[in-house]
Amino acid sequence: MARFTRIEVALKMKETGMVPVFFHSDIEVCKNVLEACYYGGARLFEFVNRGDYAHEIFAELNKWATKKCPEMILGVGSLVDAGSTSLYIQLGANFVVSPILNAEMAKVCNRRKVAWSPGCGSLTEISYAEELGAEVVKIFPGAQVGGPDFVKAVKGPFPWSSIMPTGGVKPEKENLEKWFKSGVHCVGMGSQLMIKNKNGSFDYQAIEEATSKAISIIHEIRKS
Repeated sequence: MARFTRIEVALKMKETGMVPVFFHSDIEVCKNVLEACYYGGARLFEFVNRGDYAHEIFAELNKWATKKCPEMILGVGSLVDAGSTSLYIQLGANFVVSPILNAEMAKVCNRRKVAWSPGCGSLTEISYAEELGAEVVKIFPGAQVGGPDFVKAVKGPFPWSSIMPTGGVKPEKENLEKWFKSGVHCVGMGSQLMIKNKNGSFDYQAIEEATSKAISIIHEIRKS
């Protein structure tokens, strides 16, 4: 069962402005990355449903995070059907993100009042997603859909829409400034945030610092 309501999820997305996106088949790597993001100030984390037995990794990670990082709102991404959505909700997912718009997923999430962010690439899809109950819609892949210019164009006729781009978002001031000045609700950030050492292992300290820096930049942009 989700520990956080969909209203709490949407508000925290707005407050922090960033959702780290990550998957690894090694549970210990997942724990270390999540913890680094947590210490860096992130309060939402999207675990990507990728590969065999990903749900088992998520289940263990969620139990661990509840104790070690109690304020972290852990959700799942890359779900594309109602069945897997139900499975992850049973494992305690606090929000569900999808690269596509699937009405059956909306029904599953709405029955349990779990936040659902479907992937959209047009005004029609965004409108339909909101009709189905999505508070925050995802645009994916963000850069390919049209980037900040697309968001700005959408906000003209749809000023009420809350948009989260994933893909093409970098933890850099120039990039983040373009996205947030276009009117995004928050951003999803994956590989650009997950810094590695020269040997290919993840640099957890660097990830923590990059997370902290990105969130600080976002807050500065909003103040200006």
